[in-house]
Amino acid sequence: MSTIVTKNERVLDALTLVAKKYNLQIDEIEQQQYSTDNASFKQMVLQYALNRVDMVEPNWTFLAAQMLLLDLYEQAASSRGYDPSQKYGDFYQLIQKLSDIGIYSKDLLESYNQKEIEQLGLEINAENDSLFTYMGLFLLSDRYLARDYNQNVYELPQERFMIIAMTLMKNERKEKRLSYVKEAYWALSNLYMTVATPTLSNAGKSFGQLSSCFIDTVDDSLDGIYLNNWDIARLSKDGGGIGIYYGKVRALGSDIKKFKGNSSGVVPWIRLINDTAVSVDQLGQRQGAVAIYLDIFHKDIMNGFLDLKTNNGDERRKAHDIFTGVSIPDLFMKKVEEVDENGKSIGEWHTFCPHQVKQIMGWKDENGIPLGLEDFYDETDNPFFTQKYEEAVNHPLLPRKTYRAMDIMVRIMVAQLETGTPYMFYRDEVNRQNPNKHVLGHGRTAIFCSNLCTEISQNMSSTTIQKEFTDADGNIVIIRKPGDFVVCNLSSIHLPNAIGAEVLERLISIQMRMLDNVIDINDLSVKQAKVTNEKYRAVGLGTFGWHHLLALKGIEWETDQAVQYADEIYEEIAFYTIKASMELAKEKGAYSLFKGSEWETGDYFARKGYTSARWNELQNNIQAYGVRNGWMMAVAPNSSTAKIGGSTDGIDPLYALEYAEEKKNFKFKVTAPDLNHHTYYYYRKVRHELDQTWSIKQNAARQRHIDQAISFNLYVRHDIKAKELLTLHLSAWKNGVKTTYYVRSTSQTEIEECEACHS
Repeated sequence: MSTIVTKNERVLDALTLVAKKYNLQIDEIEQQQYSTDNASFKQMVLQYALNRVDMVEPNWTFLAAQMLLLDLYEQAASSRGYDPSQKYGDFYQLIQKLSDIGIYSKDLLESYNQKEIEQLGLEINAENDSLFTYMGLFLLSDRYLARDYNQNVYELPQERFMIIAMTLMKNERKEKRLSYVKEAYWALSNLYMTVATPTLSNAGKSFGQLSSCFIDTVDDSLDGIYLNNWDIARLSKDGGGIGIYYGKVRALGSDIKKFKGNSSGVVPWIRLINDTAVSVDQLGQRQGAVAIYLDIFHKDIMNGFLDLKTNNGDERRKAHDIFTGVSIPDLFMKKVEEVDENGKSIGEWHTFCPHQVKQIMGWKDENGIPLGLEDFYDETDNPFFTQKYEEAVNHPLLPRKTYRAMDIMVRIMVAQLETGTPYMFYRDEVNRQNPNKHVLGHGRTAIFCSNLCTEISQNMSSTTIQKEFTDADGNIVIIRKPGDFVVCNLSSIHLPNAIGAEVLERLISIQMRMLDNVIDINDLSVKQAKVTNEKYRAVGLGTFGWHHLLALKGIEWETDQAVQYADEIYEEIAFYTIKASMELAKEKGAYSLFKGSEWETGDYFARKGYTSARWNELQNNIQAYGVRNGWMMAVAPNSSTAKIGGSTDGIDPLYALEYAEEKKNFKFKVTAPDLNHHTYYYYRKVRHELDQTWSIKQNAARQRHIDQAISFNLYVRHDIKAKELLTLHLSAWKNGVKTTYYVRSTSQTEIEECEACHS
């Protein structure tokens, strides 16, 4: 009995500290401490705390988290053989043990000696475990902490952060390396930032890769289609989310080898991708996640593509497990707006087969390679796409299908209200804002679509087979010419924590170094992705906790003040991000295609209106030293890791003031972060109650400062009128928003998303 009492008192001592910090009354718990054994006592306390979490007393979540922490300390101590009262055991022994059994990569012990590891172990701050809510700690422990093959807990939260820091800094110069590790640990441990799910899960381990999402361009050939499927399968196996552009693949009824009417179009190939996504699951945890994009001027857009996920129609032409996106030029949106004197929609829209366009129109690049409509976009001062589109429309021999533009838009909106997709990708705006358009020149499309979560926009091109031969040993060798296979390397700022502590500049400096290092140490199974990654060195620094930040600052969502604050904060973030990339270039060299880019010419800064003294100084430094990264910023959805950080998702408004979080293996109440009588007023209107026009204005303000794009959901009621939803889409387009993510209706069940981008 004395042992039980001692253990119970140890638990009670820990809980008393939390109760005092958050002014929680634990009289009922204290009365129970001698009446039960230790395990039952812990379970009782946990359940009691979870039951008490509500809008009136949200801070019981921290007491519940303390209970889970004590349990984790005991499990790790049991696995590793030390006294749980120490909380954290020997760090070097942990690395040695998990390396020996193959959970950790051997790289850690090869990169760092015992003295260095022991020194870093002394930096581990167990007190920062108290920053977690129950929800955040539960997700971290359930999904990300390293365990042995029997699922015994070995690694604890602060050790996961230190392992990530060590992994990302292992190739830094030895004289600076430990200081960078400590700085990265500082950023992670204090929850000033989070890394993307693949990095959070796989850093330091002997399996998996660290990047979030990938984007491929499918060549219009049997080889291109099947090799894309193979690449997608390998990336999906390693935990990546995939975006695929299908706009170059010929449409239904097109010719094959001049035999007319033989093409089956894109739908059967997309169904094949769908089956791959289901069959090749991500790390054994979830099925693969793939988004397929098609141009609004592709002939198959109304011939099955927009209905791929809906529940009506021929099931043989469905792909329920993939996501869809539509690539939209400005001209289409203008056609949607065309009406006669009676207000009736009259804008016509023509759709074409990309293969037939190349056959008949005769457009070619400087190397004589045929070009299609998809290869042009409208610049501000020259409507290249519009001119080519009108040429195609006026060609008497080019087959097309013609619709009212509004009829296509209605089909899009009906699908969105039922399934949440297709995503909207405004291709002209994306390409106009591309800092690396110099690769092809003005008017030539370099970016055809976005990724699974719509925040990435980088140069793309198809990988093709150049040669196939048998070598002297009888091996069949296939030589593939790598296209630009886009990679997203993500991490995100915890806005309330970082801004509250006034650490943005210090944080972003180390965060950009962490992101840049992912490029060099990552092991990607698809080699053309690695080639592209090293060529452009693209990263995506993002944010989460926007609504949380507004509530703490006392700013209402539906106000000009919120729009202005978004403009100010994201300009600050942009400045420190670009500056950090310049400093990295000064130290390590600029990315290979910096010469001629808008970073070098200064066009990027002129277009953004960055004319202050500090921006001018930064621009001068960039012209002298370059930037390390061709793209730098992207705001991802940040759902899972925002919950780990104890904040609100991405840039989204709050889901609910109080709700039950339920997944496969848990259910408990969650409240808005930092909910109290001050913040309640700014949280009281949640997602579907807020006027989305204000969300669009905020997003337009922050988009000005983001060189890539933003995962931006539209939240609407199930009974929204078509005209109202159309107005939102038109507003997003007119305000220069590059992409929109899901249209989330109150009638939809909660949409399952890929978690790769949830950095």
